[in-house]
Amino acid sequence: MIDINEIMQLMPHSYPFLLVDRILEFEPAKRIVGIKNVTFNEPYFTGHFPQRPIMPGVLIIEALAQTGGVLAFKSFPEKKGLVFFTGIDDARFRKPVIPGDQIKLVLEVIKHRREIWVFEGKAYVDNEVVAEARIMAMLKQE
Repeated sequence: MIDINEIMQLMPHSYPFLLVDRILEFEPAKRIVGIKNVTFNEPYFTGHFPQRPIMPGVLIIEALAQTGGVLAFKSFPEKKGLVFFTGIDDARFRKPVIPGDQIKLVLEVIKHRREIWVFEGKAYVDNEVVAEARIMAMLKQE
């Protein structure tokens, strides 16, 4: 398991934009499973939407991408830098995510060549898919 302290050391993101709380499973350069606990205190809920708070779908995809970033940095600990989105394909949003939900973020590596990564990602709440996408990213070393 990778806790929030190690995630903060691996990733360049910080509050309020760090969207991964914990890593439950990790296979270097192959697969990762992370958790995002969704609370009413998230800053985006004040405007999305005041009467019915729903986590923006793009932030669920960002949480998937950040989990992929943890996989990339943890797989090659000698590399330091940033992870940039380079593409998102086949994004689908199946159900709303609301305060109190815990999102399980599951990513499989589809392709990895040098600094380019392609992930197949699915986000689950209570074992139901709430979002999915194919995510392309680039690890940019410092």
